[in-house]
Parts: sequence; structure tokens; C-alpha cells
Amino acid sequence: MTSASISRSRPPATGEPAGAAGAASPVLGAAEFNAIAAIMQSDARIHLSEAKTTLVHSRLSRRLREHGLAEFRDYVRLVQSDAEERAAMVVALTTNHTHFFRESHHFDHFRATAMPWLQQRARSAPVRIWSAGCSSGEEVHSIAMCLLGESRQVPGWLRSADLRLLATDIAPHVVESTSRGIYSASTVEPVPASYRDAWMRKMGADYQMAAEARALVTARVLNLFDPWPMRQSYDVIFCRNVMIYFDDRAKAELEARFVELLAPGGYLYIGHSERLIGPAAARMQACGHTIYQKAAT
Repeated sequence: MTSASISRSRPPATGEPAGAAGAASPVLGAAEFNAIAAIMQSDARIHLSEAKTTLVHSRLSRRLREHGLAEFRDYVRLVQSDAEERAAMVVALTTNHTHFFRESHHFDHFRATAMPWLQQRARSAPVRIWSAGCSSGEEVHSIAMCLLGESRQVPGWLRSADLRLLATDIAPHVVESTSRGIYSASTVEPVPASYRDAWMRKMGADYQMAAEARALVTARVLNLFDPWPMRQSYDVIFCRNVMIYFDDRAKAELEARFVELLAPGGYLYIGHSERLIGPAAARMQACGHTIYQKAAT
């Protein structure tokens, strides 16, 4: 879908060692960086400062090689005309780093405070929990294991509850990983042995989440700044270490939408270096480090 004017890496001349041609790394100039940053801001609301130039260069150089492009200016032309590659670029520049039971104090609070409330609500209403920016699924599966408990038996209240966990991310490949629920042995090391023994199954050198845990989770691709398909309120929202990539205007907008979606009395968990700003801050009560509760009425 690119024009003929886009320059491409030439094949090595006869007798030239493979890889010698085009070995010099393409230069990411200020104009090209600014164009890429503008796309990230408009499409994903991710703020890229000039300090991220090296990161952008590193992550997109592979995209240039895959398309046989020699210069970043040609790649910018490509993403400006090719919607599929534009989306692939956004995914390439997002950060997907997480691990099981990350920021353990959140899960301590979830078990001790949120879960008893959820069990009570489940007697008369659906229960909905959202892992927003789920990455490869370690967070949502940590939540699932908390709900299931340390025994191999699904708790009675959970068997009779209408409870669903939604996991969303902008990157399709990590959403697929969440659905599969397969993790390396090193990845599952942070999982307490009681949970691992109860709700993970050995699969060769890896582990897969048990069917009971996977059945609780629905994983979907979602840009947080697009319209949300959910039509009912959510009782708990985890959105951790996601908003650090947004500017304050985007943070305030997203946090306000979270608060609107939360049911009265619902809980919002955010990342350790994040905070509520704007209208959301006035509508939520802090009840722990980066843990907030919406007023019950």
C-alpha cells in the first residue's frame, strides 16, 4: 500500500557479505519522531516525550526491516497511509510488562475488603470486575485465583454467582495470551504455592491456568479511549501502571470514565506511582495506597 517513491533497502551486490548493505541504523530525525508522537497521542493518547527517542527507534527499526524500508521518513509515510501498519505501530510502542500478584498490597485489600463485599452483592446482583490494560493476563488471573481461593474446590458462593472478569488491552497479541493463560515456569514463580497447586496445571515446561479460572475471564481488544461496549456498572476496576503513559488531560478523562462506570461502593486500584486527578479525585475516597472507593450512595 506504499507509493513507489518510498525508498527500500537494496539487496547486497554480488559478492557482498549478507547484512553488509544497509547495516547502518536508520536515523530517527526530529520531524519523524514528532509525526510518530502525534499519531500515538491521537490514536492511543500515549504521550511520547523526546526522552523516548531511543525507545521509539529501537522498537520501530524492526518494523522498517520487515517492510524493507531504509529510512524513518518512509515509514512515517507508510503509517500515514496504511491503517493496518498504523495500528501495528501503536502496539509496537506500547509497554506490556506485568507479573502475577504485582503490588501485593492491592491483592491483600481485595481479599480482605473487596471480596466480602462482592460475595454479599453476588446474592442479588451480577458482579463485574475489569482488568483494564491487562497485558498478558497475569493481573486478571491473579484476581481469579483470589476469588477461587486456595482449595481446589470452587467456593459455593462463586458457583452460584453471576460473576465475570473482563480483561482488555490495546495489543491483540497480549489479549490472545490472556485467553490462552499459558505461562513459563519463571513467570509463575511469584504465585503463592497454594494458588499455583490449586489453579495451575503443568503443561510441559509451562503452566496453564485451570479451566475454572479461565472460565471466569473474557479477554478483548479495547483502546481505553474508544467508546466502551460495557452496558452495566462494574464493581471493581484494576487499571495499574497504565496511566503513567498518558498526559494529565488524558488521565483525568479516563479516571472520570472509570468513576462513572463503577457501581456505588465499588473499588478502583491504580499503579503505585499514579494518582487520581480532576473530577475523579473528588468523587472517590482513598482507602489504602492507590486504592479508592466510590461513595455507596
